[in-house]
Amino acid sequence: MSARITVLGSINLDFVASCETLPSPGETVTGATLARHPGGKGANQALAALRLGAKVTLIGRVGDDPFAGEALALLKAGGADLTHVAVDPKEPTAIALLAVARSGENQIVVASGANGAFSPDLLAGPISEALICQLEMPIETVTKAATEATGFVCLNLAPAYPVPDALLARADLIVVNEGEAATYGDRIHQAQGLVAITLGKRGAGLFKAGRQIAAATPPSVEVVDTTGAGDSFVAALTVALLEGQPPADALAFACATGALTCTVAGAQPSLPHRAAVEALMARA
Repeated sequence: MSARITVLGSINLDFVASCETLPSPGETVTGATLARHPGGKGANQALAALRLGAKVTLIGRVGDDPFAGEALALLKAGGADLTHVAVDPKEPTAIALLAVARSGENQIVVASGANGAFSPDLLAGPISEALICQLEMPIETVTKAATEATGFVCLNLAPAYPVPDALLARADLIVVNEGEAATYGDRIHQAQGLVAITLGKRGAGLFKAGRQIAAATPPSVEVVDTTGAGDSFVAALTVALLEGQPPADALAFACATGALTCTVAGAQPSLPHRAAVEALMARA
């Protein structure tokens, strides 16, 4: 049976400048090419879970502007439930400005727009399905949704932001990268659930009560753009755990999904379908 997942999170339209190298502070880099893609951590994780076989509902907000339809296009085409994506009458659809180097490294600046205006009172009520949250909308809204949820809760603590203990305590799964893990320190390991720490090309580790219970490394791939890799990892690990995969297998599946995401430019265009992930794992 397919996992059923609700994602509460950000919806952006990404403007991506691909360049040879990323600029240093105060530096101008020319000769870039420009593209635009749907993005936002919430929308990315929703589409990633959908392409991995889950039934997905997205809760979020967009502006009353031409960017909204473009930001939701791939989710709509993929069959996600968007009935809980509302139009904010005052704020614009969020825009992310990305610079991506030939190496795949990136820099991101987000104008949060409607995402930042999603206040707790706009939530319809407790969520009974599995829930994935990130921190690209008000922390009060994320906390209310997670603490009132009655099913499995995955909390992606990105971008790093001060969070209340109640939110950490409610998470069945916390996902962070190395930098975020350093920011939160031992607090994340005091939670009752699992903690996944991603390590880039070195893979990821899965912890329980501060003790590592699994580790995985990604298959070798040719990196084009790392944008979206963390989001696909979050979705894949959640889907695999909800399917009942053992922790080590779930972590390997998530690492392979994140690696495959790096082989295509753009956040949502790069999110892989399940058959492609399984094929990569079989070859590896």
